[in-house]
Amino acid sequence: MSSDRKRVVMPRFVSLYTGAGGLDLGFIAAGFTPVFANDINADAMKTYAAAMDMIAEHTGKPFEHAIVTRDIRQVEKLPAKGCAELVIGGPPCQGFSVAGKMDPNDPRSRHVFDFLAMVERVEPQAFVMENVKALARNRRWAGTIADIRGQAEKIGYRTYLEVLNSADYGVAQTRERMFLVGFRENSIEFEYPEPTVHEHVDVAQALRSLTAVGQPGNDETCKAKVAAAKEPILRLSPFAGMLFNGQGRPMDMNRPAPTLPASMGGNRTPIVDQETLETGAKQWVETYHDSLMDGGEVATTIPGRLRRITVQEAAAIQSFPKDMPWHGSQSSRYRQIGNAVPPRMAFAVASSVAAALGYEIDTDVTILDRIARSQG
Repeated sequence: MSSDRKRVVMPRFVSLYTGAGGLDLGFIAAGFTPVFANDINADAMKTYAAAMDMIAEHTGKPFEHAIVTRDIRQVEKLPAKGCAELVIGGPPCQGFSVAGKMDPNDPRSRHVFDFLAMVERVEPQAFVMENVKALARNRRWAGTIADIRGQAEKIGYRTYLEVLNSADYGVAQTRERMFLVGFRENSIEFEYPEPTVHEHVDVAQALRSLTAVGQPGNDETCKAKVAAAKEPILRLSPFAGMLFNGQGRPMDMNRPAPTLPASMGGNRTPIVDQETLETGAKQWVETYHDSLMDGGEVATTIPGRLRRITVQEAAAIQSFPKDMPWHGSQSSRYRQIGNAVPPRMAFAVASSVAAALGYEIDTDVTILDRIARSQG
């Protein structure tokens, strides 16, 4: 860590592969300000732009930055050299993800090098690249991550690689993500953030922070029905296996959720127990699982207490602000959430980067709870 603390008024960052802005929200809350944001997804960019407008109203400091909806390789007016102290982003991960085909020839996997090309162009003091855990830990990608780090070193950056669990930073989800942080100054010693919570936030806590399901603020309900699998696949845990139709498994209300998929919106949307949420009662799926393990009959009907999570509940599990202004169709909104970096995890990383760079900057953690100015 740098020993010379320096006062910087909202150091600037360029955001690439921005999506709905989960990574950006964390960095803005940590005191950084965006000067350029880019993504190819029009709905995500509309969500992002609306969120930036709300944050500007919240803080009284409007952002003056370009928001560009286009493939970064086709953008004509790119950020200039020296325009920002930081470049951040999460290049497409489908080619690397264990949830996908892990195809080394997937053209989307080349975006990690397009990201570094932008770093070389801007010449920031540091960069933060986020991606799936597999890119850092799976032996199939050992050569790729070595190439990425080698290219970063070639353009003048010393890198630090780590996999972080979002649950360690107050997110109600055990999403593990790779972070690669690079610095131009070799003298900088960087340490990834220590966990910020002693006890993990569970699903019930995240959902209880919202209004009741069906009410304004939590009314974008998933229409996919919950039905019992005719031939259930049992595992030791009632929250694994395949007990219901589709791939949307029940979430243990008393633990952080597993990683939310981008494919939510239909029968892949996770399931919660409304009665447990309201009263703390034992979860129905636990009783059903016990019965099946003892040779009991397969259910022909499912109690109404089981339902799929709403758009707002998915966002809460990802640690987005309660009033995040989502745009696009319902499936698009779920996808934006499932593809995002949890803002609270991003905030922890941003704070560590600021400390390593020796910045003393004003933070505003309230942005992570609600981005509109309180009317009360």
